[in-house]
Amino acid sequence: MAATTGETITATWREESARLVGALTRMTRDLDLAEDLAQDALVSALESWPTAGIPDNPGAWLMTTAKRRAVDSFRRADNLRRKTEELGHGLSEEDGMPDLTTQVDFIEDDVLRLIFLSCHPQLTPESRAALTLRLVGGLTTAQIARGFLATETAMGQRISRAKKTLSEEARVRFELPVGAERTDRLDDVMAVVYLIFNEGYTATAGEDWMRPALTNEAIRLARILAELMPDEPEVHGLQALLELQASRAAARVDAEGRPVLLDDQDRSLWDELLIRRGLAALERAELLAARGQAVGRYYLQAAIASRHARAATPEDTDWRAIAQLYDVLSEAAPGPIVEVNRAVAHGRAFNPDAGLAILDGLPQHALAGSHLLPSVRADLLARAGRHADAAASFREAASLTSNESEQSLLLGRAEQSQKAAAQG
Repeated sequence: MAATTGETITATWREESARLVGALTRMTRDLDLAEDLAQDALVSALESWPTAGIPDNPGAWLMTTAKRRAVDSFRRADNLRRKTEELGHGLSEEDGMPDLTTQVDFIEDDVLRLIFLSCHPQLTPESRAALTLRLVGGLTTAQIARGFLATETAMGQRISRAKKTLSEEARVRFELPVGAERTDRLDDVMAVVYLIFNEGYTATAGEDWMRPALTNEAIRLARILAELMPDEPEVHGLQALLELQASRAAARVDAEGRPVLLDDQDRSLWDELLIRRGLAALERAELLAARGQAVGRYYLQAAIASRHARAATPEDTDWRAIAQLYDVLSEAAPGPIVEVNRAVAHGRAFNPDAGLAILDGLPQHALAGSHLLPSVRADLLARAGRHADAAASFREAASLTSNESEQSLLLGRAEQSQKAAAQG
């Protein structure tokens, strides 16, 4: 019974923490206080539920407990009359622990407000990601630190600085943005979710190529966002992209944890459920697009990922369709990373020289310090039969990555190319 109760508390906290913190921030206009009150409610559940039993509505129990703690806090601050009326509405003493039917209309908006607040433009992308995982994802500081290979102390300081930056903003502007600001801020939110996913999907540093905890959390955040903003095609595009990319996770490493490239993956290991979810999200985005709503980079990338997901074998991949989609993406969201990926697609759809021509068109210092450009150049050179040049580019790429698994993969391909050059 105790284990079941503990699991229920953990699951409830993961599902309800964002709603709790969001609602309490709206009520108190104090982000730090809101998080403290939510944590206090969690402690109360840990103390009470193992003996008293799990309440019929665990989320409402946590919310009501947190609101009562808020009332007590303001009473101690000699501010009872104003804050009790604001926070204690509907909490009569004889009602015990009532459900919060009066709060239902606010709860989902509160989560959305919290997501927008966590991704405020005053914060750096790294701080936005950390704060979103903490406030919206319900992860502990230690869990976030492990995900980003930082010390718990350093991550705690980053989160504290972010909350301090937002403290005045939370008091004054804890409202959903509208108009052009809403569009800009939504882009920031989606970028943060995608950043979290990418750090988990191909880790920038450390021994492991992937960190599933981060990819799973990013998918969960994308699903929440899609539920909260069902009329935004790009939100569905983001969810589709993450689901489809993550479907390949089990096939991306071998039994020893070494990276496996797309063409070499055992596609029977791809997660069919994630593929179905991704394609369904893409279809929702397409329906909204058909009604005249604009789509962008996430929809287009999801459409590209869907071409891979539908290919039963590498030979079935429609590289020409992928190349065409990358051409559209390069117009909609131009940038060096898009161009590098477009080079891959053109190299596969037409010939390696077509891909190399795209890389040669990049600015001289594009993606300086990144392994991405030399690794793609190396692959195209190898496909073109220029093995000595490919070996040199693979070695250059290996020297630029901090991920040990990826470095090993690149050095292995450099060795293969060097052998091919010696034989040829």
